[in-house]
Amino acid sequence: MNFRSDLALEETESLGRDNLPQGVKVDALQYDSITVNIVDITSEQGSKALGKPVGRYLTVELPPFYSSNQSTEKEIEALAREIQKLVPEQGTVLVVGLGNIHITPDALGPRTCDLCLATRHISGELAKSAGLGNLRPVAALAPGVLGQTGIESGEIIRSIVKDLRPCAVIAVDALAARSLERLGCTIQVSNSGISPGSGVMNRRFELSKATLGVEVVSIGVPTVVDAATMVYELAGQEPSLAQQDKARMMMVTPREVDLLIERAAKVLSLAINHALQPHISVEDIGYLVS
Repeated sequence: MNFRSDLALEETESLGRDNLPQGVKVDALQYDSITVNIVDITSEQGSKALGKPVGRYLTVELPPFYSSNQSTEKEIEALAREIQKLVPEQGTVLVVGLGNIHITPDALGPRTCDLCLATRHISGELAKSAGLGNLRPVAALAPGVLGQTGIESGEIIRSIVKDLRPCAVIAVDALAARSLERLGCTIQVSNSGISPGSGVMNRRFELSKATLGVEVVSIGVPTVVDAATMVYELAGQEPSLAQQDKARMMMVTPREVDLLIERAAKVLSLAINHALQPHISVEDIGYLVS
């Protein structure tokens, strides 16, 4: 049975560390008590084996967002440091919140985007008078979904990138996990791009350097698992083909998904803002976007 997952780390775990194909390397970094797992896919062979595009995948595991009231500043700074490594040092950055804000498990992107510090319109004397000199230009957009606008989110983003000419796009979206234990407590950051809607099995126009012409950093938190995966994990046996077909029509999300989205969006937005405006403290960023 092929269990779907948007997390590269889970794909390596399913193969086993001793059975990784050529072109796949797994490593880890330690920041105090925070572990950042790294999966590097460097070849087409590795890409095919894991079912993921070539690129670097960073995974940070935190206490569950729905049970932990507040992430520490060290956790946010560690995440910001890893985001910063994947984004060019200078130039405008476009932050995109993917997903449907009216469907809670899919609302992570828009909610994160709402809390991102848009600064492209603040410059010169206006920035200095507000005590915000040296601001990096950042634009933020939640393009909605095809059913709301009649336009592919990828088409909207591609058009904006063409005119705005940012150095990079940061795309935030909900993901799907294979393990129930990773729901709402795992953050994946990657430079391989993203397909909007992948977390809810509605994969759309790919956002990547190949399609947009600029660096694309994707950030996501798993908010769902498909029912077939959940049944296998809880029952310990593989469902029949008929059961799999029925189960794959359903996605399962934690009961506390409202808290999960609210707190995950806050953590991701603080990390993105701090990565793009490192001269502003996490505490001050919190005041600016509140």
